[in-house]
Amino acid sequence: MTTSFKRSDRVADSIVKEVSQMIVKGEIKDPRLSSVFITGIKVVDNLSIAEIFFTVRENTGDKDEALKGLQSAKGFIKGRLAKRLKMRRIPELKFSFDSALEQGYKVDELLRGISSER
Repeated sequence: MTTSFKRSDRVADSIVKEVSQMIVKGEIKDPRLSSVFITGIKVVDNLSIAEIFFTVRENTGDKDEALKGLQSAKGFIKGRLAKRLKMRRIPELKFSFDSALEQGYKVDELLRGISSER
């Protein structure tokens, strides 16, 4: 049985890889993005919209400032993606904070509190 991936899945993987590299390699020269990590993406099937999820390192970055930085760099990112992915049309980029990691820290903190009470 072969597993086939939708085109939107392949495009999503490529976008995550490229945007992550732009941030890590410092191609986007915005200090607000120094603590940003791309955690996932959701691309609609017709490739018109890509919602990119991000988080910031604990205690080192402000998520609101990071979001402003990403939105400010949206045009630059789309331009680079167009060149690198060789696509006619790049999806509209939307950025959303991924709160899963933050929630995980809170749960961990609660569990430590419970275990220290025992």
